[in-house]
Amino acid sequence: MWQARMAVVLLAIAIAGCGREGEDPARTPPVDPAVATTAVKPEAPELEDVIERDPRYVIGISYPPIARQYPGLARLLEAYARDARAELMVAVSGLGNSKPAAPYELSLAFSEVAATPDLVAIAADGNTYTGGAHANPLLARFVWLPKEQRQLTTSILIPDPARLQALADYLREHLATALSARIDGEELPPAERARMLETGTRMIDAGTSPDPRNFAQFEPVLDGAGRITALRFVFPPYQVGPYSDGMQTVEVPAAVLLPMVAPGYRPLFAGG
Repeated sequence: MWQARMAVVLLAIAIAGCGREGEDPARTPPVDPAVATTAVKPEAPELEDVIERDPRYVIGISYPPIARQYPGLARLLEAYARDARAELMVAVSGLGNSKPAAPYELSLAFSEVAATPDLVAIAADGNTYTGGAHANPLLARFVWLPKEQRQLTTSILIPDPARLQALADYLREHLATALSARIDGEELPPAERARMLETGTRMIDAGTSPDPRNFAQFEPVLDGAGRITALRFVFPPYQVGPYSDGMQTVEVPAAVLLPMVAPGYRPLFAGG
């Protein structure tokens, strides 16, 4: 389903002209504020898909239908898209009366990852182009708890700093192993291999320090009963590797996560 929505976005961009790419790190989604406590649920935003073309820019944004069922989740997605659009338009305003060689772009597709009575997970993937060598990646994950009417964040899920350190260690080890395997596959001279391994390891260490913001992007992997069997942590380009490495992911099994997870959220997991 998300492939079809992304295709709609990319088709709009193709009509206005193929984009190039810029250089900044991926954006981080806003965190939902306090849990709603009123009996009357607020109205959800419309979340209308956007196709907007101008000689200087093109915008394509698409939303999954399920997000419209949850006002709080809809507001999160709308805010993320609004911020991305505002950032693009700041760059467009800087053009003045000039027309860029290639139109500036915003391509953003929200897609459904999972949906159960206990949680709804949405992925945001896309990019912006405002000049430069390559596009700025847009990457975010939103896990919504319908019964609590709030976003499940890393800080809520793993509030103990010691447990967060254990998660950081697990992710760092798996990313470092993947880095070593990639470098070995290139059959580089020993000196070049050592240099790349050192540089890559430094990026991994920085991007997996035990700060909840480093692990903010995750999505659940569910079994047939809708229980979480693993969390897939997603790292945008630049966080744990160069742009050329692209998005990187690490799946952490429920058996590893359960000792780290706050007791109130363990029932969401298989074996919890």
